[in-house]
Amino acid sequence: MNFITEAVEGYAAEHSSTEPEWLLALAQETEAEIGMLARMMVGRIEGRFLKMLVAAVQPRLVLEIGTFTGYSSLSMAEALPDGGRILTCEINERHAEIARRHIAASPYAEHIEVRLGNAHDTVADLDGPFDLVFIDADKVSYDAYFEAVLPKLAPGGMIAVDNVLWSGNVINPDDTSDDTRAIRAFNDKVRNDRRVECVMLTVRDGVTLIRRAQPA
Repeated sequence: MNFITEAVEGYAAEHSSTEPEWLLALAQETEAEIGMLARMMVGRIEGRFLKMLVAAVQPRLVLEIGTFTGYSSLSMAEALPDGGRILTCEINERHAEIARRHIAASPYAEHIEVRLGNAHDTVADLDGPFDLVFIDADKVSYDAYFEAVLPKLAPGGMIAVDNVLWSGNVINPDDTSDDTRAIRAFNDKVRNDRRVECVMLTVRDGVTLIRRAQPA
């Protein structure tokens, strides 16, 4: 996430609404238990962004691909409309256990369901329609996830995709890692896909918002 200076990132965080206590507790445990991988957590700025996105879209059903320890799920749950729910997919059992425990201790336990297993299989078994999809899992599968959820997107629904700037490495020609090449290819595909329209935002590690293309 090093394309925005630490000082600017800190300023943005200080001028965003604070998290509730259960999110702070989750963030602290994630940092203590997961170590360096805690950087995978969306954090305060993106968490507040996701809450704002849910407040605007008012989704009845949210699909999240990549729970990690549950920070993003709980952030989105804060703004769910009455009767709204979140289905979130996680392949790592340890991460899912932390997420489930903190979800159970929050005010939103009845609104969030954690599905443990391969997200490709989970999504294939779900009918939708999804009003909001948040993709934040293995990067080489971004295109497959996108293709799997697009037909199940509700009218007026939206897809949000995380890490699309990949710490700025998408513009580093020397980075030819599988993850970086997959994200570049995904970004190019979405930009040129006539089925959808998109906007890439420089929120934290980059978030692309996608919806079906509107008739001219």
